Amino acid sequence: MAALVQLKPVELNTPKGLVVFEGPVTDSYIDGLSMNEGLTNFRPPDRQKEALKQITNLPDGMIFIARHENEIIGYVTFHHPDDFSRWSKHPQVLEMGGIEVSPAWRGCGVAENLMKLAFSHPAVENFIVITTEYCWHWDTRNTGLDIWAYQKMLTRLFGKVGLQKVTTDDPDILEHPANVFMARIGKNVGKEDIMLFEGMRFLRKYGKVVNMA
Repeated sequence: MAALVQLKPVELNTPKGLVVFEGPVTDSYIDGLSMNEGLTNFRPPDRQKEALKQITNLPDGMIFIARHENEIIGYVTFHHPDDFSRWSKHPQVLEMGGIEVSPAWRGCGVAENLMKLAFSHPAVENFIVITTEYCWHWDTRNTGLDIWAYQKMLTRLFGKVGLQKVTTDDPDILEHPANVFMARIGKNVGKEDIMLFEGMRFLRKYGKVVNMA
């Protein structure tokens, strides 16, 4: 299966040391590494490590990591949308669930190179990859950016791998004006799947919810 093909690791020399980008990694590989103590954006590092391991065992789940020696300093996750999400009803939608780089390693090109490796994987071309970016997850405290500057930074970063802003009436996105929904249509995605995705962007029409069953 294409999703199980491991890409050739990419190395980057930074002022703070050599960083290796690799993936998709297995749960056992993650288990043998430590998590940088700064990876706390979603949950404590030890719990996040377990979450990453679980994702590797999901259908089409993929984890790409940035590693310094035996420590994970950044990661990006891919998995199918949660069942409560409207996007889970689309068979060819894959969600970029989260990307995080330790504050100690920011400014070294880690995020950009991590994204570049992840989106070079052939499995990505079989899906419409989406990302739902909620401003309450953003690390404005450590970056010193306000939510609008952070939003601009994220959309510029994600745009480098082909993700584009997409309008939607998804209530979670509409909850705050800074929230962003982005998508990238893979080269192997068929027209019917593209049309279905376009139809799912707006489920409310004339005050009624369109039946997706």
